[in-house]
Amino acid sequence: MLLAVLFVLGVANFAMHKAVIASHHPALESLPELFRRDGGRFTLVFEFVVLLAAMLLTANGWPSTAWFYATYSVFNVVAAWLMLSDRV
Repeated sequence: MLLAVLFVLGVANFAMHKAVIASHHPALESLPELFRRDGGRFTLVFEFVVLLAAMLLTANGWPSTAWFYATYSVFNVVAAWLMLSDRV
């Protein structure tokens, strides 16, 4: 069950991440070139690695990792909302 929740959170994180990248928010210009190159592909790979690590750790007896990933997802929602609604 926790893995299914993590998967859904991961899909939501990818969607928010891609929306922020597509928004071309001015704050993205302050990122190093590595993070901006190829349309932010490196950051999407990093997002995948974080999700994969959370899922593997949760599946191998570390259920608290799911709570950390859920908290990370909440921060992503807030950050994406702030950037996409031009509040930052």
